[in-house]
Amino acid sequence: MIQVGSIKEIWRYPVKGMAGEQLRECALGEQGIPGDRIWALRDQARAEVQSCKTRPDLLRCVARSRGDGHVDIALPDGTSVASDDRRVHAALSALVGRDSSLEALRPASDYDFFRRHKRDAHTWIEELAATFERAPGEPLPDLALLPPPLVDCVSMPGSFFLVTPLHFVTTASLTHLKTLNPASDWDARRFRPNVLIETVPALAGLVEQAWIGRRIVIGSATVDCVGATPRCGAVTRAQAGLATDTSLLRTVVREADQNVGVYGISAAAGTVRVGDAVFID
Repeated sequence: MIQVGSIKEIWRYPVKGMAGEQLRECALGEQGIPGDRIWALRDQARAEVQSCKTRPDLLRCVARSRGDGHVDIALPDGTSVASDDRRVHAALSALVGRDSSLEALRPASDYDFFRRHKRDAHTWIEELAATFERAPGEPLPDLALLPPPLVDCVSMPGSFFLVTPLHFVTTASLTHLKTLNPASDWDARRFRPNVLIETVPALAGLVEQAWIGRRIVIGSATVDCVGATPRCGAVTRAQAGLATDTSLLRTVVREADQNVGVYGISAAAGTVRVGDAVFID
């Protein structure tokens, strides 16, 4: 095994699309970090779960777990509301400008809950492509490679994860992109990792892209690195302390083959802590 760095930050996002909370330690298992993406906003008219791709104002909210399965949400206007407060649906509907409800995660057997809104045979794919916010001439990810469940559903049924329960980003990648576009703020929060890895000094560039198909050993957990993370317009959006910046996405598409970070699937459950060494097997 080769040590590639150590854990700099651990993040959990209790509500899909909202800013999350930092942890000092946590378990990593089959469903990722306990309490991660266990709530989501659902558009009532579309009967569809939403994310910050489609409802960018969600990023201006901060969700924190209470430890009892419910969450407290800090709203952009400085007020807060809890998931078990009957006012939560009206507050979030007003924020996003659509009649919506905050919904707890349901089992995969409730397949209709996770279905994608499809007005016709093609509009849904046009809507999905639009969320990547490419400039004229820029490439899109190959949407023909969507896993079959994501053709009919907005997330993997039984979860609110788009692809996998775990997502890793390295400081090497962010530093590299900063050298290419120094005017932008390459804060890791824009990329919503579960784990931000502080890479060893010898590593530079988009290092995690070379880990795909390999195994990450982190704390007492083991994670299979299964794919790159293509970036959409969400990385450009304003959130607490971060301004709107479309140049970030232009740099990612042009200089990083559209990808920042990698997706992971748990191979062996364990506990991870800030400061733990990270190895590639």
